[in-house]
Amino acid sequence: MNIEIISGSPRKESVSHRVAVYLEKYLTEKTEHTVNIIDVRDWNLPLLQTVFSSVEKTPDQYKPLAERMFAADAFILVTPEYNGSYSPALQNLLDHFPKQSHKAFGIVTASPGAMGGMRSSQQLLLLIPALFGVASPHMLITPLVDKKFDADANLIDPGFQKSIDNFVNEFLWLAETLRPELESAYN
Repeated sequence: MNIEIISGSPRKESVSHRVAVYLEKYLTEKTEHTVNIIDVRDWNLPLLQTVFSSVEKTPDQYKPLAERMFAADAFILVTPEYNGSYSPALQNLLDHFPKQSHKAFGIVTASPGAMGGMRSSQQLLLLIPALFGVASPHMLITPLVDKKFDADANLIDPGFQKSIDNFVNEFLWLAETLRPELESAYN
């Protein structure tokens, strides 16, 4: 299965990106799945003018991104909280690829604050069905993220490992359960 982790913070020194890097490492080591990160900072997407409905209908400079979005079997969205919601950069990227039918979505939020981006997780629960995706109800809310992951994306709070394990196990159950449905929908 091909899993794309979308790191949704445009900030240069993003602390939420640490969680994305950790999850990529974790999933690569513990599963047979192909796992990569799409970092919104790597793509200078304009504000939405045209929806990219296929790789062929995508402008050349965004074709590599389109290939990854369309080839993904599942996504993990990692975002900080921006004014009670997810990052506008994440929204803009997803707006360019709005139809992700039958694909599993994991929700990961992170904040240096005590709430861990909880309000952004609730907003993502509204967005994912609009993308025709299926959200895993087991989210990874990460309060005090800078105290849980160091600058090199190492887990420095071993007490948080159980939350990560639970999130990953439930997300993978959903993604693997939906995969036969996904394959039949596109064949």
